[in-house]
Amino acid sequence: MTDLRLPAFTAPDTPAARAARDLAAEYHSPSLLNHVTRSWLWAEAFAAVEGRTGYDRELVYVSAMLHDIGIVTAFDNHTLAYEDAGGHVGVALTAGAGWPQARRTRVHEVIVRHNWPSVDPAMDVEGYLLEIATALDISGARADVLPEPFMREVLAAYPRLALGAEFTACVTDQAERKPDTSARRLVDGGVARKLRENPLEGLGGSGVES
Repeated sequence: MTDLRLPAFTAPDTPAARAARDLAAEYHSPSLLNHVTRSWLWAEAFAAVEGRTGYDRELVYVSAMLHDIGIVTAFDNHTLAYEDAGGHVGVALTAGAGWPQARRTRVHEVIVRHNWPSVDPAMDVEGYLLEIATALDISGARADVLPEPFMREVLAAYPRLALGAEFTACVTDQAERKPDTSARRLVDGGVARKLRENPLEGLGGSGVES
């Protein structure tokens, strides 16, 4: 098993990465901010465990920070799926950071694909990493792949707080207003139960917001 430690993972120090982190911090609740941060860390950890190299770390980080921003009130789109709306936020942010058009398109693709049932890493390794990372944090998928001490370390630093209740409420609202989007599939697939039964809840750091 790969020996992972939290200090080994440092966020990219680029204008786009800093802006994505600032935007997430400004618009997300503490629970959602911790969720997107853990999602980035899980993505990096899965890459390490699976021996994946050469992927775009900045793209993964920016996409992780912004992947759920479409469910917050300020960026909620009245017709688009929340991941599609969030992808467009990513396009706007990275345009301001000077990313070329093709790479701006990639941030939209990665954010949208995090809500796919699965992503082929041969097609999109960054989308794959974010999809399995968010699946772990929401549904507990592949919780046996990463070292438990590392997961405990991450959860202690970035506790789950009220993620289950908040995310369930947000996605349920999306599903009711936009029943043809992926939010409906998540709700019908039992996202509320999966959040409650996520094995990460038993590893500490769940806490309660004060």
